[in-house]
Amino acid sequence: MVGVVVLAAAVVGVGLWRGWFADPSVSDAPRVRPGTVETLVGNLEAPWGLAFLPDGSALVTERDSKRILQVTGGEAREVARIEEATPAGEGGLLGLAVSADYAGDRWVYVYYTAAGDNRIARLRLGDAAAPEIVLSGIPRGSRTHNGGRIAFGPDGMLYVGTGDAGDRDAAQDRNSLAGKILRMTPDGRPAPGNPFRDTLVYSYGHRNVQGFGWHADGTMYASEFGQNHYDELNRIIPGGNYGWPEVEGDSDDPRFVAPLATWGTAEASPSGLAVVGDRVWLACLRGQRLYRIGTDGQHAEALLTDEYGRLRHVAPAPDGSLWVLTSNRDGRGSPESDDDRILRLIP
Repeated sequence: MVGVVVLAAAVVGVGLWRGWFADPSVSDAPRVRPGTVETLVGNLEAPWGLAFLPDGSALVTERDSKRILQVTGGEAREVARIEEATPAGEGGLLGLAVSADYAGDRWVYVYYTAAGDNRIARLRLGDAAAPEIVLSGIPRGSRTHNGGRIAFGPDGMLYVGTGDAGDRDAAQDRNSLAGKILRMTPDGRPAPGNPFRDTLVYSYGHRNVQGFGWHADGTMYASEFGQNHYDELNRIIPGGNYGWPEVEGDSDDPRFVAPLATWGTAEASPSGLAVVGDRVWLACLRGQRLYRIGTDGQHAEALLTDEYGRLRHVAPAPDGSLWVLTSNRDGRGSPESDDDRILRLIP
């Protein structure tokens, strides 16, 4: 009888954890050279968030210094500091987004780790008033899995990627804000049309979301940190369950949305993500490369492999280039004298 139980458990395990027994969908992606790469700014301290203002300048957060920098013409200057941020491990001053109606309201949004939780606040540059809290109570991890990416979607709503904060089961609990993609109005209320009535939850079953973006047709894509086996690129469906902690990578279980593509964690650990045309770009930390892959999860290519160290984020600039943030001063990298950097890449 014991043997039968063990065999049954093994069969179930194969179905749920198929990724443990199969190769990732992306392995040994061909390395290609980008058209042009230049360093715009150097000597930053673990830059994390990046967003562009209507005038073409950029705002960048530094995780550990708590500073917001404005980058104009290759020069960076401090324009704000989030004093309530409490950097520790992967936490601190993280994502940043510019209001979809910035010309009218001048709001800049930030995601940061406070003493007891993760929070989203908004502020106006040059305004001496304290930042206005939009959302608090996002569970924080002691050192890891704080999520942190925020961005306004094509619908004008604010989207938020959170981590499971070290509580694996919270990712499956729709009453928790941990391990989710959230969708909210600019003032922090559940957005109209959210899949679970009057809650912020847009999708769940995530381990740690630090990157997402949208195709021109409105389709949303997100990156996902795996634990020991598989990182993921996912197409985000409203109300979708992405499986963590029941599944890492692909599975046969119809309850869970299967990833578009998977990588071994040593070759990826994807953080920020950008969608340009029919290609998704993923900035990888442990993998120290920039992936370019089709929105169908096919035809992956690797750029910048082992050239600039850990890569935190990638974002399209108004001039058609891509800006890439390195992350070599985050406590896990091997910084060079001019790290960290903002790279400008012309594909």
